[in-house]
Amino acid sequence: MTSAFTAPSTLPPLFPFTRQPRSLEPPIEYAQLRSDPSKHVSRVTLWDGSTPFLLVKHQDICEALVDNRLSKERNRPGFPEMSAGGKAAAQNKPTFVDMDSPAHMNQRRMVEGLFTKEHIDSQRPHIQKVVADQLDEMIKKGCDKPVDLVEAFALAIPSYIIYGILGTPKSDLKYLTSKNATRTNGSATASEASNANKELLDYFGALVEEKMKNPADDLISKLVQEQLLTGHLAKEDVVQIAFLMLVAGNATMVNMINLGVIALLDHPDQLRDLLKDPSLVKPFVEELCRYYVASSFATRRVAKVDVTIGGQLIKAGEGIIAATQSGSRDESVFPNADVFDLHRQRGIEAGLGFGYGPHECVAEWLARAELESVFSVLFQTLPNLRLAVKKEDLELTPSTKDIGVVALPVLW
Repeated sequence: MTSAFTAPSTLPPLFPFTRQPRSLEPPIEYAQLRSDPSKHVSRVTLWDGSTPFLLVKHQDICEALVDNRLSKERNRPGFPEMSAGGKAAAQNKPTFVDMDSPAHMNQRRMVEGLFTKEHIDSQRPHIQKVVADQLDEMIKKGCDKPVDLVEAFALAIPSYIIYGILGTPKSDLKYLTSKNATRTNGSATASEASNANKELLDYFGALVEEKMKNPADDLISKLVQEQLLTGHLAKEDVVQIAFLMLVAGNATMVNMINLGVIALLDHPDQLRDLLKDPSLVKPFVEELCRYYVASSFATRRVAKVDVTIGGQLIKAGEGIIAATQSGSRDESVFPNADVFDLHRQRGIEAGLGFGYGPHECVAEWLARAELESVFSVLFQTLPNLRLAVKKEDLELTPSTKDIGVVALPVLW
């Protein structure tokens, strides 16, 4: 619980909105706001009583996310934070994801070379091997009783792949996976999560020291050699960037694997099409990332000067939440937007699953490659994969948090 704040009737509605019980669909308020032109840009009330503007239309969201008059710096007054923990974390030294240009691009360029489409394509054999090995390990253990696909498969995929990019020793993988799970799975106490967080930071601190002595062909060594030893970054910056690369998007990727499984089981005709035509995996992943925006609260800004968005004046110091989850269901851009369709005809419009603009996810091509690798082999290897419980009985993430599945019991 972040706060017991309840919006009086005179205040704008509380945000985040609440999904319907046992539903993976976005809150209905998004569609209601999109249907009323006077509310395309409207205020909401956050946990602390602040009232930033919420953008729900695709065009307004895209325009806001490329507008350099809006700031990503979380320590600016008026920046909308989603919880007390977020507000406290905003006081920490930022990495590039919470910087404005030119600092943002300067630091982003230090890592993005390892995440370009070309480099990720060269890594696909390794990614495919990680997926295949994890799938084999799960199958060997059998399914005499329901198997949690999260623990047995999905959790390891993004973790093991990013460990390889960072340059962590293979012998440390289980330790790192355990600590990262403790800090993110929601079942640990606040103290346990905090301790796991500190242990990971300490671990990366020691690893940076090791890479200073014995550099290799990996991201941490690259940062040490090109940025730390040249004086462009301090050691704590390298540690924070390495930590960011580990944790940012990890839970999101796990959820996207789970949601992809559910989407295909919900649409057996499309699953049959995918099994018949492996080339459909790319449009499937594209549609998956449009339909389920599993990281929907990251695109927040604060106005540096007075701006007008969607006809609404937003004054300097006022916060903005660009609701990418809503924008990806905008019927004016995506006909039949609430229908999952891997055959959807797409143009140049952005699906918003990875954000938009200069701050679009730096690891987008990695995420796509991981999802494409998973859904090129999972059902092909296990054609009888099915839920072990009714869909409505699945344990989902809290209804005001990002859409996700806590556990996914399956049989095959």
